[in-house]
Amino acid sequence: MRVLFMCTANSCRSILSEALFNHMAPPGFAAVSSGSFPKGQVLPRSLTTLQQAGIRIEGLSSKGNEAFEANPPDIVITVCDKAAGEACPVYFGPALKAHWGLADPSEVQGDETVIEAAFHATLGHIEKRFEAFFALSFGALGRDELTRELDRIGGL
Repeated sequence: MRVLFMCTANSCRSILSEALFNHMAPPGFAAVSSGSFPKGQVLPRSLTTLQQAGIRIEGLSSKGNEAFEANPPDIVITVCDKAAGEACPVYFGPALKAHWGLADPSEVQGDETVIEAAFHATLGHIEKRFEAFFALSFGALGRDELTRELDRIGGL
């Protein structure tokens, strides 16, 4: 199963999601990320946060839709936070779609400790959702049931 995490800039939340998903994923699952308006570089703080959590960062890059053109996803999850006034990207393919909004830790103001805590809290929130995701019985769920479960997990 291939999962696409989409956000606006593809430099923080979708990158954290891609890396953590691939870190946690059992065989047969893989993630990629993209942005509707990719920033062209991953935020250094995102990479540092992943490294501190023991998650590989090799191969991570800020990219657009070319990231999945040759291998379309089965599931598309948007992670932008509408409350932040972002224009969430839309994917028009046949994949299942879900919205798992996350506040943008790169928008947090404060000293180094406050900013670092925001990034780690975001990674923790993503991890909680992935634990629920990987606990699903994919073989027993139909398309509609899986869509409902994805929506439920997005509310965690």
